Amino acid sequence: MSKTRENRTVTDIKDDSRPPAPPDRPSPAGGGAPGGEDPASPPASLPAGFLDGLPPLIREQAAKAARMRDGGLNLYPNTFRPEHGTGGIRAEFGEAPKEGLEESRPARKVAGRLMARRAHGKTVFFVLQDPEGRLQLYLRRDQVTPELWELASGLDIGDIVGVSGTVFKTRTGELTLNVSDMELVTKAMWPLPEKFHEMDVEMRYRRRYVDLVMSPQSRRVFEIRSRTVDCLRRFMGSKGFLEVETPMMHPIPGGANALPFVTRHNALKMDLYLRVAPELYLKRLLVGGFGRVYEINRNFRNEGISVKHNPEFTMMEFYQSYADYRMLMDLTEEMLSGLATEVLGTTDLVYQGEKTSFAAPFRRISWKDALTEIGGAPPEAASSAEAAARYVKSLDPAQELKPGAGLCELQELIFDLAVERRLVNPTFVTDYPTEMSPLARRSEADPALTDRFELFICGREIANAFSELNDPADQYARFAEQAAKREAGDQEGMYLDRDYVRALMYGMPPAAGEGVGVDRLVMLLSDSASIRDVILFPQMRPESL
Repeated sequence: MSKTRENRTVTDIKDDSRPPAPPDRPSPAGGGAPGGEDPASPPASLPAGFLDGLPPLIREQAAKAARMRDGGLNLYPNTFRPEHGTGGIRAEFGEAPKEGLEESRPARKVAGRLMARRAHGKTVFFVLQDPEGRLQLYLRRDQVTPELWELASGLDIGDIVGVSGTVFKTRTGELTLNVSDMELVTKAMWPLPEKFHEMDVEMRYRRRYVDLVMSPQSRRVFEIRSRTVDCLRRFMGSKGFLEVETPMMHPIPGGANALPFVTRHNALKMDLYLRVAPELYLKRLLVGGFGRVYEINRNFRNEGISVKHNPEFTMMEFYQSYADYRMLMDLTEEMLSGLATEVLGTTDLVYQGEKTSFAAPFRRISWKDALTEIGGAPPEAASSAEAAARYVKSLDPAQELKPGAGLCELQELIFDLAVERRLVNPTFVTDYPTEMSPLARRSEADPALTDRFELFICGREIANAFSELNDPADQYARFAEQAAKREAGDQEGMYLDRDYVRALMYGMPPAAGEGVGVDRLVMLLSDSASIRDVILFPQMRPESL
């Protein structure tokens, strides 16, 4: 004899994991409006101006919530304590036979956000999401109290609830919680988008909190970021590096050719600059006797915004006494290959459709050879500004060249236009001109070059390192040259930092240092096209609310 709808057991319930119908929206009356009340007028309990300028749907949702509160329901209690997570429930019972669950009826208590709702007469299904994943909920009217059924009937997508019940599997094997008790934990006044693709890119960046609710991929990106930073810390600790913290506000900006942000300290009556790099402070610590130091730091540069640049970004910088840049290349290979293996389970990855590998060893090529062998520049472009300018124009006729542009500046343009994008597999570019490296040690073999490398992967600079300059006279001369460039109008020229020169005069041991772009590294590991995809709250123009 076939079973009727009313006399089915919970294990006869069909799987409701198919795509849900559009979530219920508030009724024009706002849901639960007391008789005779004008639904168009907001409840008096809402603060004046709270609903000003909001779309009608949001006003209705907020008014509905206010009426629920006016009716005696606490919309924001802090008394429910979940004892389990959806991930743990799936791990524990995902493979369990449904007959065994029906017999044992294990009780579980979870909390999370309602992401879908589907009503079937006297039954209702919800999809609950917590930090570990999702779980289907099931309520049946004749199995719960009238008060609980009324509460469940008035819930909206986005509400956060706490539920208790027993775990079972539907006829098609969907793991489900048969709810025996439910509490409203947080009332949502602003509805979630019905689907993730309804959020455009700008909305995802501005309302990252909604993006994280709607998109498992976005949550995965930031889980990868967290694991990446954790792995970097553990690796540096295993190599004997001490994690330190240096100032974020500097009296003199230094450590990079970059335009700083300026702020004002009222008590000291002086301007300060947000950190463009921690380099000069970290090297002061080498003077002080620390042998290996590192810092995972936020830097601020008043520059343009692109898929590779954000004015606020994260770097890891580390410095090691009695080391040179070649030793750091070996260390970097070990660090990145181990990082990829730990975070992704493999050294092979695909970034935006291009295959690459973090397996050591990485390719090594000099700056001049990269210009000719990879960039296709004629040999004379290595020594002639005129030849370099002609080649830049052949690459991009629209490229504007500054009057009197020097050889190094033109070579940088060649590198940007013809070399960088072709460096897909990890490549160390070495032996940069001294003019381009004001803080790097001169090469013993050729004083016109420095002991420096930059690491490129998938057309992006990931790391920059060099053997450190510890000759105070040479450092002073290079600072003075940079200061002269500033006086001539180069806003990114470095300042003359006399205190740093004084620190070098006390004696800094020979050393090597490196900066690793954490954001760009996470972009590679998470296959994210833009740096904004891996920064929780990227810088945006103000949004009118």
